[in-house]
Amino acid sequence: MGVVGTFDASDFRIYSRDQRVICRTRRGLEIGIVICDVDTPATDGDVLRVTGSEDELILDRLERFRDRAYKACNDLLIERGLPGTLVDVEHLFDGESVFFYFLGDVDPRVESLTEELAEAYDRKVKFKQFAQALAQGCGPDCGTKDSGCSAGGCGSCALSGGCGSKKNAASQTQ
Repeated sequence: MGVVGTFDASDFRIYSRDQRVICRTRRGLEIGIVICDVDTPATDGDVLRVTGSEDELILDRLERFRDRAYKACNDLLIERGLPGTLVDVEHLFDGESVFFYFLGDVDPRVESLTEELAEAYDRKVKFKQFAQALAQGCGPDCGTKDSGCSAGGCGSCALSGGCGSKKNAASQTQ
């Protein structure tokens, strides 16, 4: 739904305007776009890394699940005769959370329906191991010579603080 915030870069990189990045926010892992450098303390999370080709494949798959979840929710609203206007469905990058957005107040029966759908689509995404590695700060290119990570990769950076330096950036999550 697009939120602007300030994020710390969890590596040695300085991110350029308009770069797509993976951000760790309060909600989980999300895709963001760097807007500018900021000199204020970050309050909204961390920029983990620039998105890569592997991320684009994951985003394509999540988009398909998002479309299916949207259609399934609308179909069930009609089938069950429930009030509500579904505006959008958002699946976070880590595959852990699905959000359904409605206009106006949400009837408790609709809320129950979306909880059922969220559970069903969370099980279908099947990114658990990859999502756990990403949540720990690792992913494609982590630990490689070009990534700026000095800790040796896959889990050790975020857990032991091996990537150390942080640079603040403003980023907009998508």
